Amino acid sequence: MENLKAKSFELRQNVLDMISRAKGGHIGGDFSVMDILVTLYFKQMNISPENMDDEDRDRFVLSKGHSVEAYYAVLAAKGFFPIEEVIENFSAFGSKYIGHPNNKLPGIEMNSGSLGHGLPVCVGMALAGKMNKKDYRVYTVMGDGELAEGSVWEGFMAGHQYKLDNLCAVVDRNRLQISGSTEDVMGHDDLQKRIEGFGWHVIQVNGNDIEELNAAFEEAKTVKGCPTAVIANTIKGFGGGDVMENKAAWHHKVPTADEYEQIKKELAARKEAALHE
Repeated sequence: MENLKAKSFELRQNVLDMISRAKGGHIGGDFSVMDILVTLYFKQMNISPENMDDEDRDRFVLSKGHSVEAYYAVLAAKGFFPIEEVIENFSAFGSKYIGHPNNKLPGIEMNSGSLGHGLPVCVGMALAGKMNKKDYRVYTVMGDGELAEGSVWEGFMAGHQYKLDNLCAVVDRNRLQISGSTEDVMGHDDLQKRIEGFGWHVIQVNGNDIEELNAAFEEAKTVKGCPTAVIANTIKGFGGGDVMENKAAWHHKVPTADEYEQIKKELAARKEAALHE
């Protein structure tokens, strides 16, 4: 059985290479969200290059579309396109591997990155599944800074209204956004009570722990009559060590040559440790 924890650090290295070559990218959020994406794509969702046009496939929208580098790395690892092509062409002029998800690429359901759109669109996808009597599940991942968007809360209201128990929304709760701490910009505590107040089942986990995430998604599948939100408490820049972790400056930043080597060394050490756990 594949060691997904080790894979998550390997894929972070792909992100590091992508951003270093392109000289741009949202690396901090990429590193915080990676374990969530790895868990969904390798443990939970019924989606692959073979069934991506199947009406019964699970649906996923990366609402925090600026973390596209992590998304590309995971999609490539699933076989949707070659990682070498992504690293070489990411964010280059005329490239299809642009700085936000776009559905011209295989495996991507919708163009995203305009914050606040992912959850409302997924409400529509989940409602369509109910109307068409389909068993597929719908997932979206939002940033915690994104929750300042009013359309997110309209999505929470509608998800409850239509009893969308086939819908699971994940919040990458790393507590940092481009302008600093989320609690200074637009505070969310107590986020669980807020979302529960909108009629959702809420699960809190360590969002950088694949086993905890997997258990949460399994629990969400058993919930009937309302949607589930997973608050994934993560560390911005997770895996990048002292250079990156929990620092708002790494929301969008290109590592220097020295920083690149330090981060690469840290990722390799964590991957090795994961292989021997």
